Amino acid sequence: MSAAHDRQPLLASLPSVDELLKGPHGIVWLSQASRTLVVGAIREVLSAKRDEILKGLSSELSLQGLSAAINLRLAQLSSFSLRPVINATGIVLHTNLGRAPLSEKAIENVIAVSRGYSNLEYDLAEGQRGKRHVHTARILKQLTGAEDALIVNNNAAAVLLSVNTLSQGREVIVSRGELVEIGGSFRVPDVMAAGGAILREVGTTNKTHIQDYNRAISERTGLILKVHQSNYKVIGFTQDVSVEELAALGKKQGIPVMYDLGSGCLVDLKQYGIHSEPSVPAIMKSGVDLVTFSGDKLLGGPQGGLIVGSKEIIEKIRKNPLARAVRVDKMTIAAFEAVLMDYMDSGNVPVLQMLFQPLKTIKARAGKIAAQLRKYNDNADIRIIKDSSKAGGGSLPEVEFETYAVYINPMQISVNELEKRLRQGSPPVIARIRENTLALDARTIRDQEIKDLTRTVSASLTPS
Repeated sequence: MSAAHDRQPLLASLPSVDELLKGPHGIVWLSQASRTLVVGAIREVLSAKRDEILKGLSSELSLQGLSAAINLRLAQLSSFSLRPVINATGIVLHTNLGRAPLSEKAIENVIAVSRGYSNLEYDLAEGQRGKRHVHTARILKQLTGAEDALIVNNNAAAVLLSVNTLSQGREVIVSRGELVEIGGSFRVPDVMAAGGAILREVGTTNKTHIQDYNRAISERTGLILKVHQSNYKVIGFTQDVSVEELAALGKKQGIPVMYDLGSGCLVDLKQYGIHSEPSVPAIMKSGVDLVTFSGDKLLGGPQGGLIVGSKEIIEKIRKNPLARAVRVDKMTIAAFEAVLMDYMDSGNVPVLQMLFQPLKTIKARAGKIAAQLRKYNDNADIRIIKDSSKAGGGSLPEVEFETYAVYINPMQISVNELEKRLRQGSPPVIARIRENTLALDARTIRDQEIKDLTRTVSASLTPS
């Protein structure tokens, strides 16, 4: 008798969708969720069970087992897919986890603006249609020293829009050593090509001189572009041209100069011992015409691409038809305005606080986490170890931040199983595995998350 024939009784034993709907569990499910969701959950579970049977895999086919699986799937279908997680990786600007956490002021302003109507494009003083960019332009001009400012939906869009406005069908001069690839395999040359510009590479991978730019300038030149090494570092026998030199060359030749800062920071990080990341105000003083940078990295805001610089050029960019395609919505503007006001008022920006918090504060938090875990778990070796964190998000690639992490060696389950359970927990905890040990980096764990974190870890350490 064939194996397929042996599986027929098992397949026949599976109840129908209608049987499950009319049973006692079905009545409860239908009282808790819509019929569409309930039927969808039942069908998905039954389909998965059929596949397991056909593949010869052992499967729980009792009514109790099926009901438990349907309960779980119904809960998943009824829940939001995008939800909060606890970041225990130590990576502050974790791209996969949404990068910069927002300040309370930003969150409150988003709620206030999005709950009802707002003056997004309405001039309250004049009683007529207004412009959405005015809500952030004033503060950005104050913070950066620029003549004008515009926010679009990310920095790639900022570069694309700027290049398209200034150099469509014309050449953009860029150092060969600055043709970077950003996250998601998007490359600067590709963004420029999409903007309709013609790439004109100068110099070599490791060395570019001012005369390289000078020789490349012709009647076809539309823009000189400098790209900051925000997500990589070239070391050794290197040389590049300063932004001040390029700004002077651009003014002499009558060609606009743009600096793509990538990550972008509004404060001088030299006070924290970091000399590799120029601030936006410092770059504006160099005389460049345009600076572009991200909003959700070192600035600590929502996703956005910021363009600051010459009033004349930004007005041209604002009138580009592509500007409407990449504009930001009211919630993004509300968050940005609040974050920028944080810089004006208190400087209390969560990203900067998390990056530059005192080491003793991180150690104390790690101690609190470890103490609570030891109190309820005797089935794991729990230690506090000095470690290192990264900024992440393509920011400060050469900087390592000292930190403290809680290292967990489970005794009754594998480290990989523990990581999986944490990732699938409620709330999900995203950790990292180092040297076959699970590490919870206290740098990115907020104090208000410790209770939920320790509860999820304790539940995950319990053998099933």
